[in-house]
Amino acid sequence: MKVLIIEDEPQIAESIRTYFKTYGICCEYARDTLTALEKISLYDYDCIFIDLMLPDGDGFDVLKELRQLGKTDGVIITSAKEHLDTRLEGFRLGADDYLTKPFHLPELLVRMQALIRRKNFKGRNVIRFNEITVNVLAKTVAVNEKPLEITKKELDLLLFLIGNDGKVVSKAAIAEHLSGDMADMLDNHDFIYAHIKNLKKKLAKAGADDYITTVYGLGYKWQNG
Repeated sequence: MKVLIIEDEPQIAESIRTYFKTYGICCEYARDTLTALEKISLYDYDCIFIDLMLPDGDGFDVLKELRQLGKTDGVIITSAKEHLDTRLEGFRLGADDYLTKPFHLPELLVRMQALIRRKNFKGRNVIRFNEITVNVLAKTVAVNEKPLEITKKELDLLLFLIGNDGKVVSKAAIAEHLSGDMADMLDNHDFIYAHIKNLKKKLAKAGADDYITTVYGLGYKWQNG
């Protein structure tokens, strides 16, 4: 899971990033509108937190650009000012949720998880794909009702593939999803192959069918049969 924090107060951004890291969530950070616009033009995110008060512009500018680019990233806007007009403007521009500062980190996490479930899995906490069951909240996987030992990266990869059922996802997209903008610093994407290989091996050993197809030259696809 990959999120972008657009927040001009480094202490707040770092507290969110530190808290989310304990849940295996990859966080990127932008402290101003310029950096934020650059990141959203280059990467896709599961969720974006936008503080409306930024030093070089307005958080609404970022939201407008997201929609102009045709992006479907989930968006939670935050502000220290509680105004109905502000909320309505955010929702009109395509925000999915609104949280007033100060907020509690557990609430922010729960809202983000609920938003991602709504977007990717129609609000379900438990995802079932034939014999495979994934509990999103408990972060567990079972095959034919038997628990499967899986790493956080493998779980994130599994959810990413299932969430894109029937679509070809490139190695670059997987790398960005698992590693964020650190993916740009990698010489190659061999680690993606290793994660795919390990996930396929664990699922097969547990008795699951092989749903991961290699699309040569493009990436991978999760599909039934």
